[in-house]
Amino acid sequence: MGKEITRSHFNKRDFSAFESRLREETALLQEWFERDRFSPTHGVGGFEVECWLIDAEGYPAPINNQFLDKLQSPLVVPELAKFNVEINTPPQRLQGRALHRMQENLDNLWNLGNKVAATLYTRLIMTGILPTVGEQMLSLANISDRTRFRALNEQVLRCRQGAPLELNIPGPQPLHTYHTDVMLESAATSFQIHLQVTPGRDARFYNAALILSAPMVAACANSPYLFGHDLWDETRIPLFEQAVSLCPPGGEDCPPGRVSFGRSYVQQSLMECFLENLHDHPVLMPELLDTPPPRLSHLRLHNGTIWRWNRPLIGFDADGTPHLRIEHRVAAAGPSVVDTLANAALFFGLVQSLATEAIPPESRLSFDRVCANFYAAAREGLRARAIWLGNREMTMRDLLLEKLLPMARQGLEALGIAREDNEYYLGIIEARVKSGRNGAGWQRSYVKKHGADMRALTAAYTEHQRRGTPVHEWDV
Repeated sequence: MGKEITRSHFNKRDFSAFESRLREETALLQEWFERDRFSPTHGVGGFEVECWLIDAEGYPAPINNQFLDKLQSPLVVPELAKFNVEINTPPQRLQGRALHRMQENLDNLWNLGNKVAATLYTRLIMTGILPTVGEQMLSLANISDRTRFRALNEQVLRCRQGAPLELNIPGPQPLHTYHTDVMLESAATSFQIHLQVTPGRDARFYNAALILSAPMVAACANSPYLFGHDLWDETRIPLFEQAVSLCPPGGEDCPPGRVSFGRSYVQQSLMECFLENLHDHPVLMPELLDTPPPRLSHLRLHNGTIWRWNRPLIGFDADGTPHLRIEHRVAAAGPSVVDTLANAALFFGLVQSLATEAIPPESRLSFDRVCANFYAAAREGLRARAIWLGNREMTMRDLLLEKLLPMARQGLEALGIAREDNEYYLGIIEARVKSGRNGAGWQRSYVKKHGADMRALTAAYTEHQRRGTPVHEWDV
């Protein structure tokens, strides 16, 4: 979905022609898997951080056009709403001081972005859900000036036969509302971690990413409030899943959710996901592109409209060789730059360890259990109880401290990450988990002490984020 399209209105011939191209490119991709055509490079990591622009009062500032025009960086691009942008940093081979270099790159862009934002009387903030966002702000008046975003809205509503989207999230203060467009999605901002993997190992790494999604979402939870309601520790999860549902009320034989945890482990290769895309997910953006089949442009555009929490990606090296990546989408943005890199370190270390265990962990833990763990962690964060390998039940806090942090350290060491990076970033995770203070925990502690003033919460959060310290050190 990063590629712009030229129009938002399509007819039956457009869908038919696009589906023909999609079938052709899917068949070509399958041939590449069979012939092992992919880059052998492994252990290249990167990420995307979705952010908010806020005004002096802490409310969303819908000025991303002006901000991007002034910033002039190809690494910062618009998101769905005019008050959101996405920051990218160059990928790094996961060796030596790679995590430190990633932080330097993000720090530099973050600081530059805030200098530019200040000239517009705004600032950047990274958080899973901005506490001050109101439902009335999530309207088409604030949709970014990109054709692909308007096309997404039009096509989702077409599939829903014009019916409004229903948002129904249980929690301490349940939220039930209806919304007439897809702009609810823009309230959920994520930290998306990328890892390049080699063919033959892609299934193991993808399944490992699925298994560790629960502890990752628990450790990184940063979205307890939406429209003033106290909901899940990671409310982004149900919000995003419901914000682009294609199934109209009372609909039968609805397609699988566009945002989901998936339906099973991968058995042989990531090709299974792309076949599922072809057969099970209707086309939303039938834009015909003037590119040769080996660019897989239609397949990649279609894949960009299917937001699995762990999404397979096809990319190309500088010499044109195709490569495989896994995009791990479960972590919220924030709370601070250093927390962000600590979250990436946890993922890179854990997925390396899990995917290279002698006995595949997917053979020891059912997919249904992994899925249940994920949603329990999204609801209750570090307090959630989960079944881990060996059918042992533990809290996410104990699981991370006793099992997963040592495993992550071993994984980073195996990748060749420098000891100082390993100890520093995973030390932040350890201190966060021991204190129980991730982003969601800090926000709830603040509200418990000061009351549910979302403007005051946002102001305090923004000031702590500006100082750059990890969230477990933030006072309330």
